[in-house]
Amino acid sequence: MAVLALDTSAAVAVALLDNLGSQLAARRVVEQRRHAELLAPMIEEVLAEAGLTPADLRAIVVGTGPAPFTGLRVGLVTAQTMAHALGIPVFGISSLDAIAAETADVLDLPHGAHVLVATDARRGEVYYARYTVDDVEVLGARAVHTTAGPAVALASDVVAAGHAQDAIVVGQGTELYGEAFAEANTPDDAPCLPDPAYLARLALARVAAGEDLPSEPLYLRRPDAQEPPARKRATG
Repeated sequence: MAVLALDTSAAVAVALLDNLGSQLAARRVVEQRRHAELLAPMIEEVLAEAGLTPADLRAIVVGTGPAPFTGLRVGLVTAQTMAHALGIPVFGISSLDAIAAETADVLDLPHGAHVLVATDARRGEVYYARYTVDDVEVLGARAVHTTAGPAVALASDVVAAGHAQDAIVVGQGTELYGEAFAEANTPDDAPCLPDPAYLARLALARVAAGEDLPSEPLYLRRPDAQEPPARKRATG
């Protein structure tokens, strides 16, 4: 049995893991527009590489964002539809959580260290959350807990609020808004995009601890495209 994890918050990424959290296959394409076109073939590819079929899946894990509306929706709808068709559970994990957990793992951060994840929210803004690193959980996933956010704000306002203080700062926001994060600790070897393998490890660890993980989107703000208001009828 295996766990399929996918994330479309910043790229189109898919990973397949066994029950012990070991990655069996993975794909990632950095693409902002073709999520629906790319995702299904990538799922087929990782299953084929591992010699498995959808019937071998025990659960599906999906990144819940935060992210722009359209791309994120593709991943969530795909995960929910597959899980419903296969009769298996679907678990949602914040994409920011996955980046924080991977940062703690890759950089071997000590217990009590702080991580600020800042991803691109466009309009000069970032989606952000600040974390404290906990002890190692099951399946090798580093436990992190949120101490600020998730929220959306101008990069400069996030720094001014002190969220980057004494923290490792990671994510696309540090590259896109380098001036705002110029004084922050932004390691070159830190992860930038969510890795679905860490989504799956966090999900399995949290489910084992009895947490509820709904697969609801974390948009943080309304989509750019809005229905126009109804025209008022002229009266004579």
